[in-house]
Amino acid sequence: MQGLCSVVIPSYNEEAMIERAAWAVGSVLTDAGIPYELIFVDDGSRDETWARIEASAAANPTVRGVRFSRNFGKEAAILAGLGQAAGDCCAVIDCDMQHPPEKIVEMYRLWQQGYEVIEGQKSSRGTENALHRLAAKTFYSLISAASKIDMANASDFKLLDRKAVDVLVRMPERGAFFRALSSWVGFKTTSVQFDVREREAGESKWSTKSLIRYAVNNLASFSNVPLQFVTVLGVLLLGIDVIWAIVSLIRRIAGAAVGIGTGLGLLLMLIGGACMLALGVIGFYLGRIYDEIKRRPRYIITSVCGESPEEN
Repeated sequence: MQGLCSVVIPSYNEEAMIERAAWAVGSVLTDAGIPYELIFVDDGSRDETWARIEASAAANPTVRGVRFSRNFGKEAAILAGLGQAAGDCCAVIDCDMQHPPEKIVEMYRLWQQGYEVIEGQKSSRGTENALHRLAAKTFYSLISAASKIDMANASDFKLLDRKAVDVLVRMPERGAFFRALSSWVGFKTTSVQFDVREREAGESKWSTKSLIRYAVNNLASFSNVPLQFVTVLGVLLLGIDVIWAIVSLIRRIAGAAVGIGTGLGLLLMLIGGACMLALGVIGFYLGRIYDEIKRRPRYIITSVCGESPEEN
């Protein structure tokens, strides 16, 4: 089976990487004899990213571009690219080339063997600092426990059969978490290992704040574990309250003086703080529900460039 491979490349402020990415991915697939198209999705960049995409599309018939009206986030960019893809299979790769393009060939060969979801799993995380590694490990442990899918080394780097792509694109939820949903959909799945490379040019667009927001939003969109935490917290506080009451009763029976002022104040502070935390978690989920029921589009496309293979 020799089918067209659509490669989706989400791009945000990546003016220095557009031509490099087009050349790197295109040359690898050309050398392997794989028919392909490259779909760059400009996620509301503030630099010359879109101009570079247009120039690449004008010079190379395998390059296409999609431009958002503003920044909608990487998940939206990936899904928009998949929605535009004409291929029999679709790969997703980062524009910074930290995902090795030659692994797409390995994924494609596995697809030819009948696999429908080929996951790229990180065998190393590059030069990330210790705090980032710990945060990533904690986040993926929570997601793995919630989804019953091992996501310890998961990434957005993967190749999907057209059937899996169509399922993902049709999903109605606004807060989609592509990295987890691509595993959740099932199908015949395998994986390839890769080492994260150093960025060739430009700077990472992920700050600590944005990474925390990304983790919290995706955990909430894919799991109700934080809501279950509220229940566990309530049971724990009830247990503390009962133990406090029993200890106070025993001391009273034994004739010891029971000073309730300090202990009661601490207990009230504990309960109050826990209630505020619980309300915050519930309020966050209510906000997510509110965003879903508004049914706003995941993204807004203002411009496209290049020709689809279906038009040729």
